Amino acid sequence: MKKTAILFPGQGSQYIGMGQALIEADQEAAALLEMAEEVSGFPLKKLCLEGPMEDLTRVLHLQPALTAINLMCWQQLKKALPDLVPAYAGGHSLGEYSALQAAGVLSAQDTMTLVTKRGEFMEREGAANPGGMLAVLDLTIETIDNLLNAYTGPGIVVVANHNAEQQIIISGNHEGLDGFSAVCKENGAKKVVPLKVSVANHSPLVAGAVEDFSACIRAVDFNVPQIPVLFNVTASQEAQPETIQEIMGRQIVSRVRWYESMNRMIEGGIEVFVELGPKTVLTGMMRKILPRKSPVTCIQADTPELIEKAAKVITG
Repeated sequence: MKKTAILFPGQGSQYIGMGQALIEADQEAAALLEMAEEVSGFPLKKLCLEGPMEDLTRVLHLQPALTAINLMCWQQLKKALPDLVPAYAGGHSLGEYSALQAAGVLSAQDTMTLVTKRGEFMEREGAANPGGMLAVLDLTIETIDNLLNAYTGPGIVVVANHNAEQQIIISGNHEGLDGFSAVCKENGAKKVVPLKVSVANHSPLVAGAVEDFSACIRAVDFNVPQIPVLFNVTASQEAQPETIQEIMGRQIVSRVRWYESMNRMIEGGIEVFVELGPKTVLTGMMRKILPRKSPVTCIQADTPELIEKAAKVITG
């Protein structure tokens, strides 16, 4: 098998109808979604297949819904390739919980419990501290950090995600986002694009969720990873369950160091990146990160046909 990294998407990858082909093709996938419904207490199947999008995209619903689809995709890939042991697992923000389940750190049930509580606390904080997120294109992280250090305008604004060399997501309240986006444009940003989110994720505006969520994390059993995971907060591996719990508790308010993590996987000799979950957000980022004419393959899979295709790519 080729040296493979499995990546799981986070918020923003959802669409109406996600998971339908998997549910129709495999009873185990349907059973996994039923378990996720029971744990979360939400009609996830209806939300995923019928929407409406406004209800699906509520943080409260989206976190367990998207995670359930990610886990179904992993379940199907493992059925197609029972002997597969990825070289790395990783997940973008919310997707990191799917990576922890794939790596054996969390059970599927505990994963669903945690993402449900995470969504609940983040929706609560989003309602109390309104804000949003913007994608800033064509400026480096060094430039944006320097501009932030010098920013004296109104509001709260921080870097939330470093997705690619010149794709940075900023997060904060509306005054901060408006003020700092103007600074970015003045300093060469070609585009500043609002994201369709209702919460200022990975910013001080959701810090009130950390203590409550950390208590939930401590109540769940974490295991030593069976697959190396590069964590969003540190862009490095960690083996101690207690340390992983601490990292995941502060992940909510910490910068997602995705660009750094992906480069470490590339340096580790990854031949195939498989995005397991809806849409192609991470695959698109990967194509920006990889050097031109790179021999590395990137493939996304969230249907039986695409998962079978991914399995063939992995096996060469």
